[in-house]
Amino acid sequence: MATTFSAQFLHLTEQHAAWGAQQLETFNEFMPMGEWSADLGQRLYRQSGRELRISLLGTFDVNAESWLWAWANPGFAGSPVAAAAERLRAYGQTRGLPEFTDELVPLAGHDDPRRAVETLAFTAMGVLGAAGYIGVQASPDGRAYMVTDDPQVPRAEPDAITLPRVLLTGTGLVGGSARRSVAGYFDHHDLPVRHTDDRMSAGLPNGGTVEVLFDDLDRIASVHVNSGAPASP
Repeated sequence: MATTFSAQFLHLTEQHAAWGAQQLETFNEFMPMGEWSADLGQRLYRQSGRELRISLLGTFDVNAESWLWAWANPGFAGSPVAAAAERLRAYGQTRGLPEFTDELVPLAGHDDPRRAVETLAFTAMGVLGAAGYIGVQASPDGRAYMVTDDPQVPRAEPDAITLPRVLLTGTGLVGGSARRSVAGYFDHHDLPVRHTDDRMSAGLPNGGTVEVLFDDLDRIASVHVNSGAPASP
């Protein structure tokens, strides 16, 4: 797929893919469907009676197919609602990531600009360790993207039963290096990890283990989980 994202940014997306996909699924299950409203001055987002604390990442101009960071928007620059976007800017400055440091990020060069903006918001969520992100149609020509750090949002945890699906789904979400995606998942959950040439294993919180085997094309060949539960008599 043709893209204008830098290789370093895509590697970052891969790193957060498995964890981010699972957390986003958890977040979407938590949020009820329905009408929404936002008070950006108060950093509040409401949807079907549920209220969350949010931060504004930026806005997507659907006609110009470009992204404007909240820290670069004169209406929000320097305000509390733009603080998360400002943290991403600082992160990008230390790592040379133009996607986080350019005020306006052009997306028209992507095969699918709307998918590109979702990738941008998804990766931002991962870097921030946020509990989820929200994209809404804020005007006829623009979409607004927010992240939430509200403690009422549940956090996804490694689960022996669902872990194979989580790793396979996450690595397939963005493609690229499956090893980087799996390593990012284990690192996010601070799991003890062992590496060999073709596999990666980690200890699970319940005392079990997971072993992931990779093929020569850096794809997941298999996922084996030992739950750590006592054997049946």
